[in-house]
Amino acid sequence: MDPVEQLLHPVRLRIVHAVAAAGTMTIAQLCARMPEVPKITMYRQVAHLTEGGFLEVDGEQRVRGATERRYRLRQDRPAIEAGAAAAMSLDDHRRGFAAAMAVLIAEFDAYLRREGADPVADSVSYRQGTLWLSPDELDAMLADLLTVLRDRLANTPEPGRAPYLLSAILFPSARP
Repeated sequence: MDPVEQLLHPVRLRIVHAVAAAGTMTIAQLCARMPEVPKITMYRQVAHLTEGGFLEVDGEQRVRGATERRYRLRQDRPAIEAGAAAAMSLDDHRRGFAAAMAVLIAEFDAYLRREGADPVADSVSYRQGTLWLSPDELDAMLADLLTVLRDRLANTPEPGRAPYLLSAILFPSARP
């Protein structure tokens, strides 16, 4: 299956996000993280991601007579190659955006279901606004954002850190 097609599925995209945040995860941990996803679906989607080269087995252990595998993201390949992203059709972009929105809705719902969820204390934000930018101003803004985020993207899980899902959406809106 083509890499773009692999990641345009909301459950597979959520799995990639979860494993990226945790470092390694088992099917049981993924099921606990996404209880609304049936276990058989989780197995099937992890298999798709493993066969597609996005996930790899990090280790195995015996648990109550069964073999439990820990999965991690493969570090030797980008999620979607630049050429594949450039070759996406408008319909691919539409499906990709819908998958990304489905992931955001599911992840936000999972956050709200958590005991002790406090959007104000947790600095939850979902603001929208319109920016008027020239192509040069857009390029400069994107470079600035990358500079701000680059160092933080290298952060690893450790005590005192919590994972935050950042989803930037940028597209030209309809003109008034």
